[in-house]
Amino acid sequence: MTSRENLLAVFGQGTPSWMPLVTHVDPYNQPNRAGMAPELAAAMGTVQWRDENTVRLSRYLGLDVMDYVGGPVRIQRRNVTVEFSQEGDDTVDSWHTPQGTLRQVRRRCRDDGTSYVVEHLVKSASDLPALAAIFEDEILTLDTDAVARIRQRQELIGDDGILQCFVAGTPLGMMYRVYSRVETLVYLYYDAPLALRDLFTVMETNYMARLRIDLQCAADAYVGMDDTSTTVISPAMFEACNLDLTDRRAELCHEAGKLYFHHSCGLIRDLLPLYRQTKMDAVHAFTEPPIGDVRIADGRQALGDRIAIRGCVGAMAEEPWDPAAMRRSVRSLFTGLAPTDHTALSITAYPHRTIDQMKAVIEACRACRVR
Repeated sequence: MTSRENLLAVFGQGTPSWMPLVTHVDPYNQPNRAGMAPELAAAMGTVQWRDENTVRLSRYLGLDVMDYVGGPVRIQRRNVTVEFSQEGDDTVDSWHTPQGTLRQVRRRCRDDGTSYVVEHLVKSASDLPALAAIFEDEILTLDTDAVARIRQRQELIGDDGILQCFVAGTPLGMMYRVYSRVETLVYLYYDAPLALRDLFTVMETNYMARLRIDLQCAADAYVGMDDTSTTVISPAMFEACNLDLTDRRAELCHEAGKLYFHHSCGLIRDLLPLYRQTKMDAVHAFTEPPIGDVRIADGRQALGDRIAIRGCVGAMAEEPWDPAAMRRSVRSLFTGLAPTDHTALSITAYPHRTIDQMKAVIEACRACRVR
């Protein structure tokens, strides 16, 4: 098998020849340059979102490739306009819609332009119609240039792996991550449930239209996300808002011959029985303790045989660095992890870990995996 065939077998319920080891690179997750080979450091340069560095680092480390891109949907608006202004380190975004104006403030926290939101668009139920108006106003078309770029990325990967396309999260997940503060979403969920559901219907109609366009590119798997790194999505909320939605997305991907992954790094132990009911092909970025709250081996049992796992090796996050403790942690990860046919492990690049430490974790994983 090629690495590509093997990964497709892992996530598509085939019979793989080995458990894949992969990595992931983005502006937040990248190895420390200390001790890095000069040629690799030069090739990586300044890491950007969705650049080729996941491919570069995977090949350098001898790993299978699970690269990622954004979708080829082009978004245009007719009646909604956005005004930007600068106030020191803050960028103020004013969204003018037929239902009123929404204001968001983003604060720059790094010289590379990375920012975080300090004031969200939605602050109360009165803002929901304006947010819905943004999605209702959008004209979605296929960006043929983006399709060509994605095809080039797939050709760059070749038989070394697969290509993932990240798509919009669930409306519930997008609200707490992007459009409202966590506490605002909770109050809306209980105080304005009908208005919130109306908004979610508008958002998901838009997101499904985007997905239909994104499915026209060369990606192998499509990744929706909740990013449940906190406990803001309860099982009851997921069941009410995301269960049927997940199946509709998965069905659309399957009709196109593609895979559907659900990205939910973090505290997902109590969500796993609900995931098992869905048609998703894999839980993406399944996070072991100390960041997550459930071991991959236990998740393997909770999800059953049909849903695969693309899991993160917790030893990369543990502090302080202790080689013996790292090896014990990796051995613990593999304890009870059988069968491993539908599991891939990611040794994600973290900025507090050097390339030599990454190599040590990879070797520990290779020593433990059955094949």
